[in-house]
Amino acid sequence: MANEIGYVVTTVLKDLREIILDAKESAAKSVDFERVHMYWKLGKRILIEEQDSTERATYGKNLIKNVSRTLSEEFGSGFSESTLAKARRFYKTFPNSNALRPQLNWFQYRLLTQIEDSDKRAYYELEAINNNWTGRELERQINALLYERLLMSSDKERVMEIAKSERMPENPTDIIKDPMVLEFLDLERLPSYTEREMESALITHLQKFLLELGNGFAFVARQKRITLQDDHFFIDLVFYNRLLRAHVIIEIVTKKVTHEDLGQLQMYVNYYDRMEKKDFENKTIGILLCTAKNDEVVKFALPADNNTILASEYQLYLPSETELISQIGAVEQRLIREARVKYYI
Repeated sequence: MANEIGYVVTTVLKDLREIILDAKESAAKSVDFERVHMYWKLGKRILIEEQDSTERATYGKNLIKNVSRTLSEEFGSGFSESTLAKARRFYKTFPNSNALRPQLNWFQYRLLTQIEDSDKRAYYELEAINNNWTGRELERQINALLYERLLMSSDKERVMEIAKSERMPENPTDIIKDPMVLEFLDLERLPSYTEREMESALITHLQKFLLELGNGFAFVARQKRITLQDDHFFIDLVFYNRLLRAHVIIEIVTKKVTHEDLGQLQMYVNYYDRMEKKDFENKTIGILLCTAKNDEVVKFALPADNNTILASEYQLYLPSETELISQIGAVEQRLIREARVKYYI
């Protein structure tokens, strides 16, 4: 009897805790959204006054400076000149209050308003909501140029359709980025690292690595052993992607990729397809994470119809936007050349 009472009490306490935590979370989100609306209204009022003060140019120019001083004295921090200027920009960027998302807080909207390109801004807004990103995670993805890197392997229309949930990812390139940016590992700027060191660093920062990998990834195994007769092999990392409905094998090479590396990864993928994959699942995906690659070597080392083995370069430090734009341009030129060759053949 005592055990039964103890079980009931434990169950009730668990449910009560969940109710309290849910209520606290809802209250916090409600407060955050009210704050968003407050800054939107402040931005609207300031902009309207500035637009109506064309004949009082000096007054309009100094409006934020003048009101900021008084508001800060009366209400404390949160009403500095720079914050009010951001509120004005916020209203100009999102003029429709009905379109504001309750899932996003003021910090996230401040990040979004800094993005000039409307498609790019809409993409990050959708992804932040779909993936429940925190403000810091959204900031990291923007700084890591996620949108631009996805455009290197897909077109803008497809990227936006997936973000809007109008299309499910069909190919690995719909999700997997090339290059991958692993700045979150915080590794020193050394000439090189061993594969084991890289693997250990990725496991240590697994949550951030999952964010970099993209939507739908779940960790399965590290150093997964497979045995072929008397020979043992160890796969660096195994994940599962629920959107692609496929296992994802990642092999790490801390050098330029070779055809031998691709051959080994192909063997691992073949093993998973024949021994692990269920009938309802899609073909296993293999990613060779490398410091550099020769696209022609990758192309001819794999079957002509390959769409499941990928070589993705990794970068330990954030690339500049100029560097990435240059890379995107190079990819576009390569695709144009390949299309021309295919057409003439």
